Amino acid sequence: MSVVRVAVCGTGSFGRNHLRVYRELEIAGSPVALVAAVEPHPGRAAETAQKYAIPVFGAAAELLATDLAIDAASVAVPTVHHHAVALELLEAGIDVLVEKPIASSLAEADELIAAAERGARILQPGHLERFNPAVLAIEPRLRRPMFFEAHRLSIFTPRALDVDVVLDLMIHDLDIVLRFANSPVREVRAVGLPILSAKVDISNVRVEFESGCVANFTASRVSTERVRKLRFFEPARYVSVDYARQDLLVIEVDPAVAAKVMAALAAGVVGGAGGFAAAEAEPHPTAGMSFLKPEVTPGEPLRLELESFLESVRTRKEPHVTARQGRAALELALEIQKSTEAHARRAGLNKG
Repeated sequence: MSVVRVAVCGTGSFGRNHLRVYRELEIAGSPVALVAAVEPHPGRAAETAQKYAIPVFGAAAELLATDLAIDAASVAVPTVHHHAVALELLEAGIDVLVEKPIASSLAEADELIAAAERGARILQPGHLERFNPAVLAIEPRLRRPMFFEAHRLSIFTPRALDVDVVLDLMIHDLDIVLRFANSPVREVRAVGLPILSAKVDISNVRVEFESGCVANFTASRVSTERVRKLRFFEPARYVSVDYARQDLLVIEVDPAVAAKVMAALAAGVVGGAGGFAAAEAEPHPTAGMSFLKPEVTPGEPLRLELESFLESVRTRKEPHVTARQGRAALELALEIQKSTEAHARRAGLNKG
C-alpha cells in the first residue's frame, strides 16, 4: 500500500480536527490522502467540501457505493452512532479509528471487535491521551503504581451531551489508569450529579484493583477552569503528569536516607520549621529526595494518534491502543454508571 486513502465520518468538533490533521500529513508528504468525508448536516457538509475540496456524503452507505477505494476511516460521529457507522465500514473491508468510547454498550463493542477480527481489519479506539507526549515519556519508566489521583475538569460547552461526563471526559483517565495499573478491577464506588444537562455532569469515583492499587477520579464539565492532571505514587516515587502542558515531574526518594529520616522523626530529633531540635548530623526531612524533569518530546496528541493508526494500516501491526483495551475502558465506565445510579437511589437523588 503506497498511499493510504482515508475518509472522515462526522465533521463536528472532533471530526474537524481529524480532517485538519490528515490534510496536514498529506501536505507534509506523508503517504496518506484525504479523499472524502461523511456528514449529514448540510451546512457542515458544504463547508467541509469547500475547505478540503473533497466529496462529502450524507451517509456512510453513500460513500461505500462510490469507487473511491477507501482504505481507512476515522469515525467521529456522536457516540450513539459509533457502532452502526464503524460496523458498516469494517464489513466493507475498511480499517477504522473510532473516537472514544468505542461504542455505547459492551454488546456493541463485542460486535465491532468480532467484525474486525473476522475481516482482519484494524480497529483502534480513539483514546487520545495515550499519545500525549507526557504519557509516552513516563510509560516506559513505570515501576508499580499503587495510588492514582486523576482530575479532568472542563468549562461547560453544548457538545457531547449525548453521553455523561464519565463517557465524555473521565474515560480518558480510566484508560490510562487501566493500562498503568495492569490489574483487574475489584471494586467501584461512585457518585455523580447532573448540573446543567440531563446527564451526570460531575463525577467522583474510587476504584480498587485486585493488586491493591487504588485510583480516585474526578471529572467535571461544569468547572470554572480547565484541568487535565494525573498524579500517582509508586514505592519511593511520586509522579505528576500535566496532560495540558505535556509536562512531567518525578520525585524519587532514596530508601536508605528515608529510613534514617523516619528514625530521626520517631526519636524526636527532627523538629521545628524544617530545622532540627538537636543532632545536626541527622538528615533533613527532604534529604535523599531527587526532583526530576524527564525529557518530553512535544507533539500534538491527535497527530501522533493518527500517525500511529496509519502505521498500523500500512504494516498490519496491532494498534498502540487495541480494541479490547477500548472495551475494557468502556466496561469500567459502565460499572461507574451503575454505581452512580445505585448511590443516587440510596441518597434519594432521583426523586422528583
